[in-house]
Amino acid sequence: MNTMADTPAKSAGAVARTIGDILVSTGRLSAENAQRILEKAQKDNTQFGDAALALKLLKREDIDFALSQQFDYSYLLDNDTSRSPELVAAYKPFSRVGENLRAVRSQLMLRWFNNENAHKVVAMVSPGRGEGRSFVAANLAIVFSQQGQRTLLIDANLRNARQHQLFGLGKSAGLSGILADRAGLEAALPVHGIDDLMVLPAGAVPPNPQELLGRAAFGTLLKAAADNFDVVIVDTPAGGDYADAEIISAAAGAAVLVTRKNQTRVPEAAQLSRRLQDGGVVLVGSILNDD
Repeated sequence: MNTMADTPAKSAGAVARTIGDILVSTGRLSAENAQRILEKAQKDNTQFGDAALALKLLKREDIDFALSQQFDYSYLLDNDTSRSPELVAAYKPFSRVGENLRAVRSQLMLRWFNNENAHKVVAMVSPGRGEGRSFVAANLAIVFSQQGQRTLLIDANLRNARQHQLFGLGKSAGLSGILADRAGLEAALPVHGIDDLMVLPAGAVPPNPQELLGRAAFGTLLKAAADNFDVVIVDTPAGGDYADAEIISAAAGAAVLVTRKNQTRVPEAAQLSRRLQDGGVVLVGSILNDD
């Protein structure tokens, strides 16, 4: 994935735990081997992780896991199959894709999410299906939460919702329930293992998604979300298929255009971009998804 053209730990206590302590307590390392590594690190005057790798008692992913725990950085274990492996930012935060996502996060912080202008909501849009829009929305929400930003991911794709599947979420009244005046923002669900992230699923598929999204209640919801969260990311249906994406983006005030290499047609992307800007939406940037 190409990008658009940290914060300290939450508590000193979290950093006080050594890498060895963390790995022993989680069963990744025996106390005996931890002592062997410590002795080599002291003898060679090197870091614990380097000594462990030299002794071949740990793998790089073990060290990365311990560091994420030490600095209170949300991270999902590979053996946690309750969520989709598409959540790369949570499962493999130190991968190339993870680095690219953090670069996008930095650009969004500079261009839109800043305290000076109080911008907190952005929609993820793309012309067609299968271009990675939901993937980008989910993973961006994760990297913002990993930075300590209170983040809400709203699945506003009331036609073909995916976020509840990606995050392995249970039942919720969801967005459609809120817009039908059957629930409130409490319908947003926490994501176990990922601090500072809440997800509002789409909810039941309604017969009139466009009409629901066009109601004043949707704008009211986004305002309430902005009052309660630092960052609000909104997933949308394909912009070339329905007008929903334009309605959602207009309510959000800003959008990021997601395209896919060798799939998105330039004229369709340009047309969606023009429609959004004609509707007063700030097009913050674009992302080329090449994975």
